[in-house]
Amino acid sequence: MARAEQKVNDLLSEDSSMDEALSTVLARADANGGTVEWADVNGELTSGQWGRIIEKGLLQSANGNGFAVQNPETVRAALNGDHQLATEVDDDDEGSSWTVYDKLAGVGALGMMFGYWFPPVRNTVGSMIHTVVGPLDQFLPFYVIVLLLAALTGLYSTVLRSKLMDTEKMGEYQEQMKDLQERQKKARERDDDEAIQRLQQEQMEAMGDQLGMFKEQFRPMVWIMLLTIPVFLWLYWMTGPGPLSGAESQVIMPFVGQVGWNDTVLIMPAWIVWYFVCSMGSTQVIMKSLDLQMTPSTS
Repeated sequence: MARAEQKVNDLLSEDSSMDEALSTVLARADANGGTVEWADVNGELTSGQWGRIIEKGLLQSANGNGFAVQNPETVRAALNGDHQLATEVDDDDEGSSWTVYDKLAGVGALGMMFGYWFPPVRNTVGSMIHTVVGPLDQFLPFYVIVLLLAALTGLYSTVLRSKLMDTEKMGEYQEQMKDLQERQKKARERDDDEAIQRLQQEQMEAMGDQLGMFKEQFRPMVWIMLLTIPVFLWLYWMTGPGPLSGAESQVIMPFVGQVGWNDTVLIMPAWIVWYFVCSMGSTQVIMKSLDLQMTPSTS
């Protein structure tokens, strides 16, 4: 059963008069453009009913502009006894659903990860990528090629995260958890054991939202790994059995001096350190240039 519908049913099972109270709240919110305040319903609801609706999480603070009804269509459908509609609406509002292509990308990325431990896979992928990247080696030093690849992976990683990760939905998850924690704090301050118990139960129910937030964060990662792992395997192959010439087998790195690509720098091979330095720098430039939002939006 959908969580929002379950919350409505829980309220109705505790007190049948909550049906009318919720209907009143929905009506006032619709009339006020989606938000409602205590002054709007004072006289039609008791303070206890208002508090229970807030404690149940069906009303969330709208950043100082009253309270917004969470999943209003689901709440309305639950009050009308339309279980199927309530389930469909709430399921659509919850964590992102992975498509078949997302799952295939995850399987592909997982399969290529074995190349880090199995030389046949690494050599096969490395030689295939070399047919595309190899010609650059005729014109550019290897460290410049690593820089270009780091910038390229930083570009598509940033774009994929921006396109596939719903920062607004993640912001909603964070706001809900923050509101729940604040209500728990207030309940402890007034030693309201009954409210604390209800809020703990609500926190357990909200674990599904945490899963939805994790899915939002991880979905673009499978595509990023699918595209980035072959680049890593090519670099691994080039600095190992690949056709890297003797003159290019070493590089002068800032604060380190001349080192071989497989020499240990900061507990990692030098080529990995150089790649990450270039990637982090280029990613910051790309984010600023494209003005992309990577953090959860709470606006």
